[in-house]
Amino acid sequence: MNISLTSGKNIPCTPGLSILKSLKKAGIYLTSSCGGKGTCGKCRIIIKSGTVDIRSKMKLTQEELNEGFALACRAFPSGDILIDIPKESMLTVEGRIATGKSRDLLALLYSKGAEIDPISGRIVLKLPPPSLDDNISDLERLKRELFANGLGCLRVPFRFMANLAQTVRKEKWVITLSTIHSEDCYEITGIFPGNRKAPRYGFAIDIGTTTIVVYLVDLTDGTLVDVASIYNSQIRFGDDVITRIVHATESNELENLHRAVISDINQLISILITNHEISAESIDCLVAAGNTTMTHFFLNLDPFAIREAPYIPTANIFPLSRAGELRIKLRPDVPVYVFPCVASYVGGDIVSGLLATRMYEKEELSIFIDIGTNGEIVIGNSEWLMSAACSAGPCFEGSGIKHGMRATDGAIEGIKINPDTLEVGIKVIGDDIQPAGICGSGMIDAVAAMFLTGILDRKGRLQKDVSGRVREGEDGPEFVVHYGEEKDIVLAEPDIENIIRAKAAIYAGFSTLLKEAGFTFDDVQKVYIAGGFGKFLDIEKAIILGLLPEMPKEKFQYMGNTSITGAYLCILSRKLRAQAERISMEMAYVELSVSKSFMDEYMSGLFIPHTDIDAFPGVKELMDKQLF
Repeated sequence: MNISLTSGKNIPCTPGLSILKSLKKAGIYLTSSCGGKGTCGKCRIIIKSGTVDIRSKMKLTQEELNEGFALACRAFPSGDILIDIPKESMLTVEGRIATGKSRDLLALLYSKGAEIDPISGRIVLKLPPPSLDDNISDLERLKRELFANGLGCLRVPFRFMANLAQTVRKEKWVITLSTIHSEDCYEITGIFPGNRKAPRYGFAIDIGTTTIVVYLVDLTDGTLVDVASIYNSQIRFGDDVITRIVHATESNELENLHRAVISDINQLISILITNHEISAESIDCLVAAGNTTMTHFFLNLDPFAIREAPYIPTANIFPLSRAGELRIKLRPDVPVYVFPCVASYVGGDIVSGLLATRMYEKEELSIFIDIGTNGEIVIGNSEWLMSAACSAGPCFEGSGIKHGMRATDGAIEGIKINPDTLEVGIKVIGDDIQPAGICGSGMIDAVAAMFLTGILDRKGRLQKDVSGRVREGEDGPEFVVHYGEEKDIVLAEPDIENIIRAKAAIYAGFSTLLKEAGFTFDDVQKVYIAGGFGKFLDIEKAIILGLLPEMPKEKFQYMGNTSITGAYLCILSRKLRAQAERISMEMAYVELSVSKSFMDEYMSGLFIPHTDIDAFPGVKELMDKQLF
């Protein structure tokens, strides 16, 4: 039994296996935010010929069904079939690589009172050649010289013994040791003939749920040499961490999820090494930061307990590992340091982010927010830190939204509605590209604009008598954001409900933590916004929606990808590595899923901007004026 594609490719199909899974086995990946549960409607295909058992018609219009559309995850062939895969259904994770030029982050390092003191170092030794009078073994000769240089506590792993005799003699008894400080002692991670003190490089890595970013760092002077990034190819298992955990535990896919993230990292490392003609032996260490689930997948740890009450990770602080143990294609002994986590849904990326913002050093009360699937929030100052994850869901990344998508080419990222004519203007990512969907920033713009122009009421219901763009769709009332030649881009009421639920969860997270600590928004002096999504966030629109608290705009500071920034700082400073571990151990964690206060705040947030309109006086004034 075979599945033939209109592109000409043929793949085998096992009876009882869905088209989605058959395509995945053949290395063809479709967008499947829900992980193949049939709830997102993103894995659309067109059946051209053959018999297929279609077990669900959800998310498909009658017109689409008439044209042969089906959801690949709910379609099971009973013989040879021919299918067409629409462009928007294809998930492209391979080759989506972006590289960036060097940036000088040394000022940030020095501002923390830290010097360049990498977590991995190199020592050059000139050993006295043996003689009949000085005939101790090569290993004892090495240890004697180390002791003479004040490095008595230094472990020499057995794996370096095999070639030691050749190595010490190759360059007239001059050798270079690469070392890392671990457990109050130095450990050798490499032995090289001759003086190889420079060049030395390391990789700082941000393992994001959606994107993986790698910095190539010169460990001798702290220069950021280059940057590379790629979509996390785990996306083919689902958009969010819960869906991926389910795949890992219920479908025995843990090994495949681990291999996916390692493959992505290897691809980026290979590109950076090749582009800069760097030898593998000059790579001394890796530092990685990610949320708790991504960290588990990176280290190949079973994450099943993270999603089950009482939500316990395997570990929060991780032993030093080696590149070879993780299948990273470098010298097997290159040490890999992983940022410590705090709890099941506050991970090393947040600890790394705090390292980058320095809010743990300041007296002023601050809020740190990573607006993403987990919606991690930290409040505090130099005396205390309190964290939580408000489980906003992945809607701002496109999941659960009919025409939602990530912030890639073709995504509508900005929307304006003229208050007088109600004409809609859009901004699309990419040059001269037709809109394919709406990304998170576009969703926030759209809902805020519809609300202030009266197209949307405070409960998120569309008003048909206000705009001709409001019409009845398959999922109920919908607003046409863009009229397309092949399809219209719309926001339906269920989409708007998902957006309101997500923003309510984030705002409730803010207010619940502040109440737990005995503060209000008036006490907050700074709000740090982290993550790739925050870069495109219109603060004013986010306040109108009720996603962010209303406060002076100057209090908000976009920090970019703080996870990778913190990893960069850590790879260059043992002092900051120790600081990261202190942050993780001292930060309190509040489990919002069992908090009655959070649920009360969440319910209050299910209005635009909020049930308590007096908390948003500026928005109230705009509502009265009906101006945008």
